[in-house]
Amino acid sequence: MAIQERLYTVDDVWRLSQLPENERKRFYLIDGELFWDMPPGYTHGNLAGHIFRYLLNYAEEHDLGDGSVESGYFPVDDRHTLLGPDVAFNRKENVPPAGHKRFVPRMPDLAVEIQSPSNSLAEMRRKAAVYLAQGTAIVWLVLPERAGVEVWRMGPDGEPTTEFVERDGNLSGEGVLPGFTLDLQRLFPS
Repeated sequence: MAIQERLYTVDDVWRLSQLPENERKRFYLIDGELFWDMPPGYTHGNLAGHIFRYLLNYAEEHDLGDGSVESGYFPVDDRHTLLGPDVAFNRKENVPPAGHKRFVPRMPDLAVEIQSPSNSLAEMRRKAAVYLAQGTAIVWLVLPERAGVEVWRMGPDGEPTTEFVERDGNLSGEGVLPGFTLDLQRLFPS
């Protein structure tokens, strides 16, 4: 849901998110336009938890980096864009310093957005394009109703490319998590 009165910045969102009346809201920005979502339901949270666990277990085993759930990320040179992926992964060299408390001043290497009933596919695809334009290498749009995932990445021509991976397919960590694969049957059992 967009709530626009003026152009907002990352600092505005930080202040808004600290107010008691906004405790259950998740804010994000695209080009200074402020949006908010209510907390997700069980299926959404369950999928996020499983994806995070699979990514983190693999990353820890291979010393590749670290991740987060529902944390804010913004491009360091753009104070009007802030996204909060449901799950994010950062390569080792891009992990924020220990004790970092505020939004992360860079986009994650891998961003995962899980569709809730309140999210349109067009809204999710807009976020995916923003992630890629701001340096994210891979975006997974998890679509529970379709039991699959749209994989977004930047093509060789600098334009986003997408592919849909069905329930019987696998996701790959590509260059972000070399060797990682996730069998979608683990997320969407038949």
